[in-house]
Amino acid sequence: MRLSFEQGPIRPPSEAKSLLIRATRNCPWNKCAFCHTYNDTRFQIRSVQDVKKDIQKAKDTAQQVREISWKLGQGGRVNEYVVNYIYQNDGFYDDGFKSIAAWLYFGGESVFLQDADTIIMKTSDLVEIISFIKKQFPEVYRITSYCRSKTASHKSVEEFRELRDAGLSRIHIGMESGYDPVLKFIKKGVTAAEHIRGGRRIVESGISLSEYVMPGLGGEKWSKEHAEETAKVINRINPDYVRLRSLQVRRNTGLYKMREEGRFTPLGDEDVVREIRWFIENLEGIESRVVSDHILNLLEELEGKLPEDKEKLLVIIDRYFELPDDDRTIYRLGRRRGFYRSLDDLSDTKVYNMLKSIVDDYKSKDIGKLDRDLDRVMHHYI
Repeated sequence: MRLSFEQGPIRPPSEAKSLLIRATRNCPWNKCAFCHTYNDTRFQIRSVQDVKKDIQKAKDTAQQVREISWKLGQGGRVNEYVVNYIYQNDGFYDDGFKSIAAWLYFGGESVFLQDADTIIMKTSDLVEIISFIKKQFPEVYRITSYCRSKTASHKSVEEFRELRDAGLSRIHIGMESGYDPVLKFIKKGVTAAEHIRGGRRIVESGISLSEYVMPGLGGEKWSKEHAEETAKVINRINPDYVRLRSLQVRRNTGLYKMREEGRFTPLGDEDVVREIRWFIENLEGIESRVVSDHILNLLEELEGKLPEDKEKLLVIIDRYFELPDDDRTIYRLGRRRGFYRSLDDLSDTKVYNMLKSIVDDYKSKDIGKLDRDLDRVMHHYI
């Protein structure tokens, strides 16, 4: 049974439980020095009719998943039993079918519009697509999308309100930096002023805004300026969410080539954390929620609502630096290997001793190899 519909390569971690509907293909800019996702691809805006056909396929597939549930005696509920049945019949159901089953299992209440800048579509076309999603899936309460600041700066507040009224509830923007020299260096194709203008228009429209900041992107040269100026831009926008995405220099990117040529020197784990502290220190007068929901971030527990949780966030960072040197190394290893999600996890004696023995082995041979090995582990994360 195959009811394939198109899906793109990525979505935000916070949209892991969302249905993915591909309205555009790839990225209209595709020049950012840190990004490899859309290498050797061409940007395309899909026709409204093609997108609506995919939405209809998703609707038909959802109905067939529920019919399977009835046949399995589950009364139309898409529970673990139903999902396991579908996934175990791997040769019969395609990835699209399985993704719909998983989506329904997690509630079937959110949709993410792919790819990198769906807001670039004509507003009227996007309104038609969003309205069709709401018609086919009336239980959906959240529809979200990526958008570039440059694109947002060219849309009016009224256009964003049209999208909001149709059902678009959140926009994700990869700000990365608010410091113009860094933005120019990484070929972001946008200025700090455009970040502010685009972000403010989204906020004023009533659509929830998530801004993604990339600690480490200024490297050794611009670390403090990157932190402080990015905070100033965030302060001007006051988004609902500030999401941290620590830099990982990937192969097959312009930034990797610049590193190899000596034109960019990346920060180590701990210098990135220091930079995050500078950034948080400079966040003032906003009501954003800071979120650290990515494996590339050393301190995942950095989450809180401003202004009331600002001191708590700084205390978490200070607590890390107050650890003995060996414990910080053990935590870094445990975090990168997937054992640790918070500093409190260091209290697990069994895991701690296991990681300590690995660190001790590195220390007896070549402690510098630990950093190189951890970098290789992180290289596999997006």
